[in-house]
Amino acid sequence: MARIPTGYRLRLVVTMLVCTVLILALIVRVGYIQLYRGEYLTDLADNLHYRERTLYARRGDILDRNNVVLSRSSSVCSISVIHAQVEDTQAVARLLSEKLELNYDEVLAKVEKKVALQNIKTRVDPEVAEEIRAAGLAGIQIDENFKRYYPFGSLASQTIGFAGSDSQGIIGLEVTYNPYLQGINGSILTLTNAKGIRLEGTEELRAEATAGNTLKTSLDIVIQQYAQQLLERTIQQKNAKRGAIIVMNPDNGEIYAMAIAPDFDLNDPFTINDEALAAQWESMDSTSQMNALNQMWRNFCINDTYEPGSTFKIITAAAALSENVVQLEETFSCGGALTVADRRIRCHKTGGHGMETFVQGVQNSCNPVFMTLALRLGAETFYEYLQEFQFDKKTGIDISGEAVGIMYDVADVGPVELATMGFGQSIAITPMQLMRAAAAAVNGGKLITPHFGTQILDHEGNVLTTLEFPVTENVVDAEVSQTLRSVLETVITEGGGSKAAITGYDIGGKTATSQKLPRSAKKYISSFLCFTPVEDAQIMTLMLIDEPEGIYYGGTVCAPVVKELLENILPYLGIQPEYTAEESQLPEVSQIEVPDLLGMSLSEAKRAAGGAALDVLGTGEQVVEQFPSPGEMINTDSKIIVYLD
Repeated sequence: MARIPTGYRLRLVVTMLVCTVLILALIVRVGYIQLYRGEYLTDLADNLHYRERTLYARRGDILDRNNVVLSRSSSVCSISVIHAQVEDTQAVARLLSEKLELNYDEVLAKVEKKVALQNIKTRVDPEVAEEIRAAGLAGIQIDENFKRYYPFGSLASQTIGFAGSDSQGIIGLEVTYNPYLQGINGSILTLTNAKGIRLEGTEELRAEATAGNTLKTSLDIVIQQYAQQLLERTIQQKNAKRGAIIVMNPDNGEIYAMAIAPDFDLNDPFTINDEALAAQWESMDSTSQMNALNQMWRNFCINDTYEPGSTFKIITAAAALSENVVQLEETFSCGGALTVADRRIRCHKTGGHGMETFVQGVQNSCNPVFMTLALRLGAETFYEYLQEFQFDKKTGIDISGEAVGIMYDVADVGPVELATMGFGQSIAITPMQLMRAAAAAVNGGKLITPHFGTQILDHEGNVLTTLEFPVTENVVDAEVSQTLRSVLETVITEGGGSKAAITGYDIGGKTATSQKLPRSAKKYISSFLCFTPVEDAQIMTLMLIDEPEGIYYGGTVCAPVVKELLENILPYLGIQPEYTAEESQLPEVSQIEVPDLLGMSLSEAKRAAGGAALDVLGTGEQVVEQFPSPGEMINTDSKIIVYLD
């Protein structure tokens, strides 16, 4: 046998070595791919062949205290196209642009875009989506989604707030309680072939959508509507800049109404409500537009501070009574001003009040009396009470963006600053801080947390969580609180709040007319704070009117409006008048029986009311609900509330 030449043997060995190395390298590569990259490559393959679609969760409702819906989510649709499945791009673009009222060229560009799933429009009415589905064009994807709807439009807009297109709360209760309301989205997995065309019968539910829970609030839509109507009427009459009315239970902090004007449409929150701004909106840059919207959405009851003026005298009086630096019958002399550290600080009555007791000083809202009390207390003690009432802290109200009071550092408080703080200047607080502190002063000393949320419910109405809020006890002594209530009652019966007096009800309160900075501008905030019944306060109301024209005194501008509000809501809340023997003989307290107006037209209801005034809520052709109920006895000058539908 012929011997293989050495050169051939060498080439054979090299070839075998190379093949062995290649095989080993291939084994290593396959092992690497299988063991270390297998999961990643499997995911890539799945992403190529599977399409995941989102199942949107229904956002939970927001209810008032009587289960009236304030915010809910209604079904809408999202329209998308799957490029790989489209057979006629022009026909699809033409159909979608016509039905969705979009620009044809823009829709065509989206349809031709080579992506797995291209969104065309969200929040499409189901009827329109059904018309698109009925056309039967390949490549159009229709998915269910939800749109937030606010049945009462602009009512309580800064309080309720609104949610964005992604179902996330943006302001108000919608953002505070977003974790409860938003729900959890689900998903569906669909298998496609190599061309991206969906294979029939391959849909697989990956996760069910979980609907959000329902928020029940302390808001009362009837009280809110009354407050809003009266507020808007007053602002219009006084040509004022803005205003607010807050109605709260001072014993537990539940807020029944927070009316703010101007407001905005919750169903269209990105349309500016200022005519001057609206006229130049397109010429404004995005930053300016966003600033304007934020200002429109702003809830100045909690977001803004102001010098409260004479309503703050409630706090000064509470501190003075607690420290025994004043007695009820102690006399003071008001000559129209008080000189403090060589500075002459005037009373609102330039001619002075003359000799007066402490109680009369409260009735007269006399500045020198309260300057004297603050100076007697001293800065250190006065500040201790400011801290007890927590003016240096947020109230903890369940709406975001709350501001905190602005005060001098106690070391910087001289006699002039202290004296002016005594009657509500040189200190800036929010309206909500004032109301919370005043509630503590008259409810026996409990510093409550004002709030709207009361319960979290599931979609069947079962209570999941009862919301609780902190309470600080003994801010003032119960005896001091009782004395202060009696003194504030005389403000209504004998003093500057007399225009809020209602026959059959005992009411305590305080008026205020605070001058805005700079003082030279001579602009004012008129306000009035009151509570009733005096011995067991169930309702506290604060009204503010910012920059009223003409007469600007709180007792003249706000007190009569609050009286009208209370006359309507107190019977509605079941707080009935109690008449003295003399009062029971007055014509305004004589009573009539409420007729049955249900099912009547408005004109028929007016005739059947027998002269009693009707307050009409809603629009429609006939009465579907009324308050008080048929057969109840009411005063002849009371109103009957009817709901039309």
